[in-house]
Amino acid sequence: MLLCGTVLRTLVQSSASSAMASSSGSIAATAVAAAAPAAVVAVSHQQQQHHHQHQQRTLRGVVFDMDGTLTVPTIDFASMYRRVLGDDHPRIVSGSPIDILHEIAEWSPEKQVQAYAIIAEYEKQALERLQIMPGAHEVCKLLDSKEIRRGLITRNVKESVDLFHSRFELQEFSPALSREFKPYKPSAAPLLHICNTWGASPSEVLMVGDSAKDDIVCGTRAGAMTCLLDENDRYEVSQLPEEQRPDFKVRTLFEINSLLESCFRLEPLF
Repeated sequence: MLLCGTVLRTLVQSSASSAMASSSGSIAATAVAAAAPAAVVAVSHQQQQHHHQHQQRTLRGVVFDMDGTLTVPTIDFASMYRRVLGDDHPRIVSGSPIDILHEIAEWSPEKQVQAYAIIAEYEKQALERLQIMPGAHEVCKLLDSKEIRRGLITRNVKESVDLFHSRFELQEFSPALSREFKPYKPSAAPLLHICNTWGASPSEVLMVGDSAKDDIVCGTRAGAMTCLLDENDRYEVSQLPEEQRPDFKVRTLFEINSLLESCFRLEPLF
């Protein structure tokens, strides 16, 4: 069984045996053993002593990122950044995180046209290889069966969103906001727009994405609950800046279903 604290944070364990070996007899190990092989364990923030088990929060809608969350990542961002910014750009040289859309926002119109042409080239190549993320159909099926709203926010273009909807035979995410909606993530604006469209409080909405600096920050700033999809354990949550720390962390979309059913009261909007 999964445990849900008043203030939520998650630990993801790959197997019951590894958890038992490292935390024999602990609450986390017990929960992992019960939910193996892929377990999501919700614990209180900063390991607070007053941990309220089984407490559920109302959930009325889930908003997803697209690239790397609902679809398998196929864009070679490192190559794209080098072509747009140049190999001698300070962030390229230092290996620092890059927000390419913000980087080029202050450029002259002529330079922006050139930059967006390169970005569009990479995005077109990605469209040709577009694949749905394993577990996406299953989580959508659960949400639809409970009449929980589904929205989408991406920094990709509308053409990509339209192709995603048509290729994978999913009931459309609505609203589905592409980068034509500004300001884009990590601004809270797109998520707040979706909440307003639904008539939902952000506190009753979950933002799911694979980027701590874009998706989680967007959700945090909006006052929503957040879930980080981290397939390859890229993130150590405790080392992230506060604004980037998710309420939940999962390795696959399949784990979202367990999370939804264990830690939330799923209540549709009418």
